[in-house]
Formats: sequence, C-alpha cells, structure tokens
Amino acid sequence: MARLEGKVALITGAASGIGKASAIRFAGEGAAVVVADLNAVGGEEVAARCCQGGGRALFQRTDVTQEDEIQAAIARAEREFGRLDIYFNNAGVVGAIGPLNELDAADWDRTMAILLRAAFLGIKHAVEPMRRVGGGAIISTASVAGLRATDGPTAYSVAKAGVIHLTKCAARELGKDNIRVNCICPGGIVTPMLFGRAPGGEELVGKFLARAQPLARAGQPEDVAAMALFLASDESAWITGAAMVVDGGLTTGGKTLTGSAMGAALNTRRWAGPSFDP
Repeated sequence: MARLEGKVALITGAASGIGKASAIRFAGEGAAVVVADLNAVGGEEVAARCCQGGGRALFQRTDVTQEDEIQAAIARAEREFGRLDIYFNNAGVVGAIGPLNELDAADWDRTMAILLRAAFLGIKHAVEPMRRVGGGAIISTASVAGLRATDGPTAYSVAKAGVIHLTKCAARELGKDNIRVNCICPGGIVTPMLFGRAPGGEELVGKFLARAQPLARAGQPEDVAAMALFLASDESAWITGAAMVVDGGLTTGGKTLTGSAMGAALNTRRWAGPSFDP
C-alpha cells in the first residue's frame, strides 16, 4: 500500500522509539521523511533504514526547544522534498521527577519546553507551509498521563495535558485551512525512554507492561505508529481535535504506571533527559 504517496512528513524525536517506528512506517507508505532529532547517530541510522527499498528520507539535527532549529527543519523539508504535509510533534523526555515541593523550577521549565512549548512551535511553523499546499495533518504525542493523574510524573503529566488542550484549540483555529490537528495518548510503551531508566531494562519493562492493562501484552512503538499513520493519511480526513488513546485498555481502570515498581525506579532520580543520554 501507499497511503502517504506524494506526501512529505517531518517527525521530531525520530531517532528511537515511537518516532523511529513512525518514520519507518511513513516511508514504507510512500512519504518522504525528515528524521529530526538531537541523536545524530540514531537519526542517521533511521534515515538510512527509511531509504531501504527506494524510500526517501534525511536526517536533520534538531533541538525542539530552539525555535530557529524547528524552522530550519521545516525549511529543509520544503527545500529537499518540495512541500510539508505532515508534522509529528513527537520528541520527548520524562523530565522533572519528584514531589512538587522538591521540584527544581528550572527542571520544570525544561520539561515544559521540550514537551509543550515545542509542540506549540511545531504547530506554529507548520501552518504556512501547509497552507501553501492546501492543508495538512499535525500530530502530537501526548500521553494517558495527560488524562489521568496516576500515569506519569507531575510535570510530565501537566505538560501532556497541555498538549491535549493545545491540540483542541489549534484544531478549532486551523480547520478553515484544511489543517487537521490531533494527538495520540499512548499508555506504557516499551521504548528507550522507559527501559533505559529502569533496573533490568527492556525485559523488565516489557514484563511489567504485559500485566498493566486488559490487553495482556506490552505496548510497542509500532502500535502508536499505526495510529500516527492513520491520522497522517487521508483516511482520517474528517477527524480533528481528537486525543486518540492507544493504551491496551490501561485507562479503563485498575493499575497505574506511577504506582508500579517501574515508577518507583524512575522516582529515584530528579531529572530524566533524552533516552540516548541517560
């Protein structure tokens, strides 16, 4: 299939995890992909993987906290591939960790800059390129932590709730331009952002997540990439302002992520940055 044939996508945080899976999936469906990330080694590897079998992709080093670097990534997408149809705000960190009264204000601000401000900047600068081609799709990675106060550290959860509301506000404003704005709320997904922080790593996290929700297997990056593909494609042409939950049923009740042994392991730290920089 070629569900994104002729489209150009820019994905932030695309060197690993959900971003990597989405880049590979988008390229396989015909999109030209800009792999945007701070992780140059991982980003170049993902771009090369996307190009296998005749796909088109390139890596652009991008710090999403810097407005000019987001602008530069978008400009390169237009320069190299001629247009921008899909912008996926996906870059993320766990960020500030700990009780509210012990959080460092600078760590709080860094968390908001990476998770919320960057999503605003991505939307802001994707608008004009999408208007030039008659519309587009903007997607952001939110989280079930933005829906329930039990599924993430406080700063992370507040930022992700902000992403959900930003999505709804932007959808109302940009509908007239045929720009659809949606977000995805993953549950516990086995990505380096999680297993790189937990004792026992990927195997332990996978085992815990397999028991955390009604669908008894761990969530994988490809599960979220499938939703991102749907939201990026014309199949979702009448969907905007939505927060699509991909969590195996976690938010139906029962277990929580922060109440787990994995959550306790995360709480031994005060800051968790990019997955490639433990």
